[in-house]
Amino acid sequence: MNTLEFTLLIGLGSVLAGLVGVLTGLGGGVVIVPMLTLVFGVDIRYAIGASLVSVIATSSSAAATYIKEGYSNLRVGMFLEIATTLGALSGAFLALIISPRLIAVVFGLALLHSAYTSWQEPKEFRDNKHDPLSRRLRMDSSYPDSGGLQYYHVHNIPGGFLLMMVAGALSGLLGIGSGALKVIAMDRIMKIPFKVSTTTSNFMIGVTAAASAGIYLNRGYIDPGLAMPVMLGVLIGASTGSHFLMKSKTKSLRTLFGTVILVLAVEMIFNGIKGNFR
Repeated sequence: MNTLEFTLLIGLGSVLAGLVGVLTGLGGGVVIVPMLTLVFGVDIRYAIGASLVSVIATSSSAAATYIKEGYSNLRVGMFLEIATTLGALSGAFLALIISPRLIAVVFGLALLHSAYTSWQEPKEFRDNKHDPLSRRLRMDSSYPDSGGLQYYHVHNIPGGFLLMMVAGALSGLLGIGSGALKVIAMDRIMKIPFKVSTTTSNFMIGVTAAASAGIYLNRGYIDPGLAMPVMLGVLIGASTGSHFLMKSKTKSLRTLFGTVILVLAVEMIFNGIKGNFR
């Protein structure tokens, strides 16, 4: 395989990763890293570096659309980024000192969780009770729906903050957006509507990835020749996906995505245990 063919194949795979990442709110990194390591034989640390760049591109592309349409909750996103940034810095430092085999196994376990999350039917919470801390921080908001504006209240901010620190650590360690944990923290714990949780997650993952990408860049683990086709492909996929998210039915897509991620998870864990990663 020559350089041009290698670049084109990676670019095409990245388009799919960006599309699926935006539609599910999980981020494209859960597809990018296994694709680069298992299919193309890229060193896992360089794969993580390229994935972090793609996560930033995904977030930047989708965030503008969601904010303009009124779905993302900026106050919630900016507040929780304090937690995810602290976690991302810790995870990035940890990734540079532990074994690639261990990273692969941990990544596989994270993929299993993402697959499980994809198969779950999202629940919409409708709670008319105000949370005192949420009211003080002015996090309650609304989002557009077919029946007009839907108002909602944010709950359990400390619990969501703690889970966001874990999400940030996984992002820095594994090169993913940790969208699954972010959506769970907002949707299940903070009782934010699913559409708002998904769009706010897409807004947040770029900031989280940027915090750890600087560390990978400083250590030389971001290769421009690899990161460029990944970033461009993810941008194309994310731009396409962001326009269809609010109109499309994602149940079938989430089921298919969960199945693919399950296969990738088993492959990552198996290869990590066997020591196929350097």
